[in-house]
Amino acid sequence: MTRMIVACLAASLTALPAAQAQQAMQDWQPIDAMAQAVANAMGRAAVPIDRRIKLARCPEQPAVTALDVQTLAVRCAPLGWRLRVPLTGPAGAAPMQAGFAAPAATAPVVRRGDNVRVTIESETFTVSYSAIATQDGRLGETIALRGNDAKNMLSAIVTGPGRARMTD
Repeated sequence: MTRMIVACLAASLTALPAAQAQQAMQDWQPIDAMAQAVANAMGRAAVPIDRRIKLARCPEQPAVTALDVQTLAVRCAPLGWRLRVPLTGPAGAAPMQAGFAAPAATAPVVRRGDNVRVTIESETFTVSYSAIATQDGRLGETIALRGNDAKNMLSAIVTGPGRARMTD
């Protein structure tokens, strides 16, 4: 009886590290869902993360941000890892066949002279302020903006009507 208990205890102790190691890997399904939500907001579709990528599980929810109109970044600040997630054509559209079709022209969401809310995001804080657009801009394009005075020029990526984001 004692041998049976010892054998069961030994078997459970050897299975424990394997279970912990399996749980220590990042689960990509919820991150794919977050990336797809961000991509849908941009009118695009996110490519699912390759399940063969084995990274330590992030102790907090990873951040998903747009780098440009073609790429999202998934970051785990506490562990220091970052993945780039490619975006494809419009959300819900079938993949395009190889060809040389010109991209469809879209209307600018920011016009020259518009008041634009510029946001600078960091892992620890977010700062936003008002600037004036010096040129028209479509979603995902980098445009020139004028700050409080005529000498204070900056550039930012258009993220929506009257909104832009500075990259780090």
